[in-house]
Amino acid sequence: MQIREATDADWASIWPFFHEITAAGETFTYPTDVDEATGRAMWMVRPPGHVVVAVNRSGQVLGTATMYANKMGPGSHIASGSFMVDPKHQGRGVGGALCRYLLGWSREQGFRGVQFNAVAASNTHAVHLYESLGFEIMTTIPEGFHHPTQGYVGLHIMYVKL
Repeated sequence: MQIREATDADWASIWPFFHEITAAGETFTYPTDVDEATGRAMWMVRPPGHVVVAVNRSGQVLGTATMYANKMGPGSHIASGSFMVDPKHQGRGVGGALCRYLLGWSREQGFRGVQFNAVAASNTHAVHLYESLGFEIMTTIPEGFHHPTQGYVGLHIMYVKL
């Protein structure tokens, strides 16, 4: 697996699983009916933000990550980001590789930490991955995420100091 900067042409490979994941409404705080143009604008951040794709040897996109300053001005020293792995390729280390990439990129860019603002408590695989990479749950907003089958669940704010 290789992780490389995403190009505009990669969106055609990202959109199908981006749409599937957001429409399911189980992990992201994105609208479940997001259209392609809006999804692209939300995900394909421009510099100084950074978007990458994880690809296999044949160049097939397995997953993607977006990373950027969490806030502007006095909060701009903390990074944030999001990850999406094509459901056909989950469980193969793609998400972990993307998260490690984000941590390395954040260090190289001079960020002092990484904060995830909205990790659904029901997304136990992601929570476990992030904790294994040093993130801590700083707080949980009770019933902060409305899961389509589990109802209202907690929404974690997670952080790791770099």
